[in-house]
Amino acid sequence: MRELTGIKRLVLDVLKPHNPSMVDLAVKLSKLEGVNGVNLSLYEVDQKTETVKVTIEGNSIEFEKVKNLIESQGASIHSVDEIAAGKILVEEVQTLQDR
Repeated sequence: MRELTGIKRLVLDVLKPHNPSMVDLAVKLSKLEGVNGVNLSLYEVDQKTETVKVTIEGNSIEFEKVKNLIESQGASIHSVDEIAAGKILVEEVQTLQDR
């Protein structure tokens, strides 16, 4: 897989065990080079796992480093739900089809 760099925003659907905690995972992700901020939102709790939306913003997020860190914590990425790259963040715009 080709290295993805220059990413400004990355939104992931992640399945993680209860340990490490969301706090621990967020702090570890926030320490990656190129990351300016991290937000984790809990969507579902199972007996052994949690489904978490992970939003990461920064200047040059390296997807492979994010993926490796998440997997090293016993979690897995279910999907990449949003990705923004380039010189500026482009916000999604509502169109007539969205109504």
